Amino acid sequence: MALPSYTKPGERIFYYFYVFFCGVVFFFLMAPLVAIIPISFSSSPFFLFTEGMMSWPPDPDAWSFRWYRYMVGICEDKNLTTPCGDKWMRGTVNSFYVGTISTLIATTLGTIAALGLSKPHMPFKGLIMSILISPMIVPLIITAAGMFFFYAKVNLVYTFTGIILAHVALSTPFVVITVTATLVGYDTNMTRAAQSLGARPMKTFFKVTMPLILPGIISGALFAFITSFDEVVIVMFMASIEQLTIPKQMWAGIRQEISPVILCMATCLVVLSIFLLTTVEMLRRRSENLRGIAHR
Repeated sequence: MALPSYTKPGERIFYYFYVFFCGVVFFFLMAPLVAIIPISFSSSPFFLFTEGMMSWPPDPDAWSFRWYRYMVGICEDKNLTTPCGDKWMRGTVNSFYVGTISTLIATTLGTIAALGLSKPHMPFKGLIMSILISPMIVPLIITAAGMFFFYAKVNLVYTFTGIILAHVALSTPFVVITVTATLVGYDTNMTRAAQSLGARPMKTFFKVTMPLILPGIISGALFAFITSFDEVVIVMFMASIEQLTIPKQMWAGIRQEISPVILCMATCLVVLSIFLLTTVEMLRRRSENLRGIAHR
């Protein structure tokens, strides 16, 4: 964005310094993510840029989809000790299974809680909000240990039910915060108008309230899904050896059987995260447009 013509020299210097500083911070955050993508296409079994990859023109033999084929179960080299597609694909299925169910539950509970907390006469609103967002504040290792001992008493450890419930507890605060922020600009007169015309509370919610706060609900659901999909500490406590997820398999691969297959899965997760964050940004802009229409 160009600066106005009346900008003073000092303001211009500060502006360009600010842009440069933001660029450095952005590069510092993104450089590690960008580096893993080309290495995942390397034909070498090590985490490095080979001479063929660094040469110009690039050596075609230095680049390969070998590790991506290995990730999905097409094992060409039987001498490698890296787990083949069975574990990686099973972890992918389990991650989507746990993430999807926990997201649906967390979104439902978080939306209901946000609607209740948005009421002006809600008692103990601050205390309830503090309890709901406490999983975001308490160190994760403490939360995982507490969940392990609690779920062990009800025989939910080493079960998918226990893992899903634990992920719901971690994901719900993100939905509560996101939907609560959306409800800040919600015009309650529309709800009163619907009720004055004879609409029941459930019909008012699905016909009036939900369409207006839907961008916030979907944004919270996406954050909840990312939280569940990337979680590894809870899974290390709650899951058995056979209950693999992608983060757990990547952790095991880094500690025991290092190979570029881990970078291939990391690249897929980066692409998935970019897609989800792009969706969240589009929903945020849509929510702002809806608020502008509602305030007219």
